[in-house]
Amino acid sequence: MTMLNDITLGQYYPSDSFIHRLDPRTKIVSLFLLMSRLLVSFEFVVLLGFVFVILLALIFSRLPLALVFRNIRPFVWLFLLTVLVHLFWTRGHIIARTPILGLAITREGLHLGLIYSLRLALLIILAAMLTLSTSPIELTDALEKLLAPLKRLKAPTHEIVMMLTLSLRFIPTLLEEAQRLKNAQASRGASFDGNIIRRIKSIVPLIIPLFIAAFRRADDLAAAMDSRCYTGGDGRTSFKLLRFGIADYLVLASSALALCAIIFSKF
Repeated sequence: MTMLNDITLGQYYPSDSFIHRLDPRTKIVSLFLLMSRLLVSFEFVVLLGFVFVILLALIFSRLPLALVFRNIRPFVWLFLLTVLVHLFWTRGHIIARTPILGLAITREGLHLGLIYSLRLALLIILAAMLTLSTSPIELTDALEKLLAPLKRLKAPTHEIVMMLTLSLRFIPTLLEEAQRLKNAQASRGASFDGNIIRRIKSIVPLIIPLFIAAFRRADDLAAAMDSRCYTGGDGRTSFKLLRFGIADYLVLASSALALCAIIFSKF
């Protein structure tokens, strides 16, 4: 449960940095391009290049390194599972065998396990950087602008974006609620220590109160929106108009060129 406090997805870290001043559409499109490049990259050299780019972006964003990298901690078990699955179930050159079950450890499995774990960690860091450097209101405006062409197909883009933004916004609130429920249970003598099975059993009593709290917050939010005569996206305007600057065009062009370079290098 303490690891849930390490997740900063949905939180915003205010700062007057180069990354914060970029148009939110630029950050979303650049993030999509970076993630696309990660999904087609299988070489350590290319991934190390991504690490350098991300560190450079962290410097320009002035985000605390501890605040960004602590998002990786809750997913360490997933990284280990990814490495183990590829390590024992990927065929190739055998470098060792386990002494108990005699499972073969292959060089190709070790390589793929590290590659996929590193790619997953970089994806988590990129998503955390986006939410930390972009306010929920900016995300809402940017997504609505990017999905505007779908309005011609009668798609409720404003409502879809509103639901996505609210879901992202309430992640920290639900994590805080889970921590409060855990502290309340601990004050009544509940124990959250022990092996993995005991920890899972101790978390089960927190699930129902957490769902009740989530539904209660959703009902309060719906009542607040209704009392303010919220009727959807028809005729609504934005307080801050989004405009691309020279820096936005340079970042988008660099991201697109890097993606094209990686894709054409495969052929």
